[in-house]
Amino acid sequence: MRWLWVLMLGGTTFLVVDAVSEGSATAAVVYGTIGLALTWWFSPWQGGRNVPHAEIQSRPESGRPVVIYWRPGCVFCARLRGRLGRAGRRALWVNIWQDEDGAAYVRSVNGGNETVPTVVLGNRPVTNPDPRLVLDQLGAR
Repeated sequence: MRWLWVLMLGGTTFLVVDAVSEGSATAAVVYGTIGLALTWWFSPWQGGRNVPHAEIQSRPESGRPVVIYWRPGCVFCARLRGRLGRAGRRALWVNIWQDEDGAAYVRSVNGGNETVPTVVLGNRPVTNPDPRLVLDQLGAR
């Protein structure tokens, strides 16, 4: 799953080139738009800036009020990010596909599964929490 975006980019390129070679510019634009959107959705850069798990653990507890472990392509992570809006910028985000220590932490609190979003509120991990709970912790409500 971690490299799905590479396959999607290759497939998109193939479809666009094929549509152009058949003379269908409209199909090429549609394939390109949809393919690039899906490629971005599954890419590791989708979420913006991420903080390494090791850096978070080295901070005092008061310096990490909300930590959100996520991965690209996760619908529940996108829902949480969308519902948090600008307040989500105050949280520390860890992409578990880019940070093996973060993935190990998520597995340790979720019975061996990489279930995301896993949100640490204070020192308590919560899996797929209600966005209102996270907003309350961020002081955005």
